[in-house]
Amino acid sequence: MESKELVTLTAKACDEKRANDIVILDMADVSLIADYFLICEGSNERQVQAIAREVKAQAEENGIEVKRMEGFDKARWILVDLNDIVCHIFHKDERSYYNLERLWGDAETVAVEGIEG
Repeated sequence: MESKELVTLTAKACDEKRANDIVILDMADVSLIADYFLICEGSNERQVQAIAREVKAQAEENGIEVKRMEGFDKARWILVDLNDIVCHIFHKDERSYYNLERLWGDAETVAVEGIEG
């Protein structure tokens, strides 16, 4: 699966669990870490965990290996590493503190059709 398809799949998984403010950053020209960062937030710990579970489930259903998932227990910032895509799922209170969009401000924002962000 191409990176663009995978980031779309990931965004839709987040959207299915009512993730708020979904932002996709094209990291290809900015970092060697990943092709895309997907950043979103949930309003409480249970929602943040539900979003992460859905991302993991959708990836595995499509034969994509989840390299690592960090921060699940505390659910303040869960990072789901899908190799070419890194999904950052924040608790709403943490997102503005870390402000990854500003930190990676050189990255272009990508729109995904059918996803409100």
